[in-house]
Amino acid sequence: MAHAIGPEDIERVRPAVEKVAVRTPVFNSRMLTEMVPGSRVVLKAENLQRTGSFKVRGVSAKLSELGESARRGIVAASAGNHAQAVAFGAATHGVPAHVFMPAEASIAKAEATAAYGASIHLEGDSVDSCLALAAERCAKSGEILVHPFNDPAIIAGQGTLGLELLEQVEELRLVVIPLGGGGLAGGVALALKSKRPEINVIGVQAAACAPYVESLKQGKAVEVPTLPTLADGIAVKHPGELTLPLVEDFIDDVVTVNEDDIADAMVLLLERAKLLVEGAGAVGVAALLARAIELPTDGATALVLSGGNVDTGLLAPAIRRHESNAGRRLVVFARVPDRPGQLARLLTVLGEAGGNVVTVEHLRDGYDLHVRETGLHVVLETRNREHAAAVLQAARAHGYSVSPVGWRAAGFDSSDLPR
Repeated sequence: MAHAIGPEDIERVRPAVEKVAVRTPVFNSRMLTEMVPGSRVVLKAENLQRTGSFKVRGVSAKLSELGESARRGIVAASAGNHAQAVAFGAATHGVPAHVFMPAEASIAKAEATAAYGASIHLEGDSVDSCLALAAERCAKSGEILVHPFNDPAIIAGQGTLGLELLEQVEELRLVVIPLGGGGLAGGVALALKSKRPEINVIGVQAAACAPYVESLKQGKAVEVPTLPTLADGIAVKHPGELTLPLVEDFIDDVVTVNEDDIADAMVLLLERAKLLVEGAGAVGVAALLARAIELPTDGATALVLSGGNVDTGLLAPAIRRHESNAGRRLVVFARVPDRPGQLARLLTVLGEAGGNVVTVEHLRDGYDLHVRETGLHVVLETRNREHAAAVLQAARAHGYSVSPVGWRAAGFDSSDLPR
């Protein structure tokens, strides 16, 4: 099948890309290598790229192709990463840029885009609707649309990441890469397979927005219903007409991961690898931890961390969830007699068991409490699951009715639910 680009196109745009994009590092991950049996695991830290994601590669290639015609102005649509790359590229080349972003786009990403000097239009309910608005503006104004993925120059620019992997990773056997519109995954897979066809490439989508799974099954581009996802950077409802054939021909498999796995991967990378990675960039690690992919028995597996533009409003809940799952954050509902001194006694028991009390809240309404009884919502810091269980047992041994909140995630059985 003929494709929009060939390997020679990726080589051709590489000098232009390297003038702007940095050669991001590859880190050996002892943590993941030990956690998941198989080959050595390495991380391609594209989250450390200029503007915080791989998108600057494609935009650099596109602006180089446009040359002087870019001075008419460029227009883009994006949930955030492509927006920032376009704004940065436009500022670098001294051309005006207008960017359409969903009304509910990350505030941090919108502000970062505006800081580069682009005009921001917060309209539409998705990247797809923003693309329609951007195309409409270009038709009227004569400005040039810079598509986030369905453009030969964009795909070729993203493919330069694959060339870097070949040079940076010895004995490369498998590459696991986020799959949104398909520009990155398709370009990188083409670059890899053209030189080393034995390398396997797996694309990862968020289960909440996975059009490629159904599109590959039906052999044509299919739009799917979507749900909100932490991986907003790859939440594209419909594959591109240029990228779908690349994915069909050069990607060996496509898997999906759920929101809990994505959240766990983000926090694990932050805590253990000291890398701040957004949901879309963490899906490869999520797939590894969920055992959605099988590693080769030798050589190296590279996980592409495609971006690091995290909305801090989403990061805090992910961290709290991780702390609860690990048993380092214990939230309990306690029933105590409504008499002086009972709260102090309970807190003393929890403290002597090693629990560090963070907050305490009285709950009197909405619970089946005795008239002489009060409910308490207590948040504690504990060391691990075993210690959390010991803290619960200590309170119960002193006669207190104490049940963990979020019992399923914390590993407790249904008998621990508050009544």
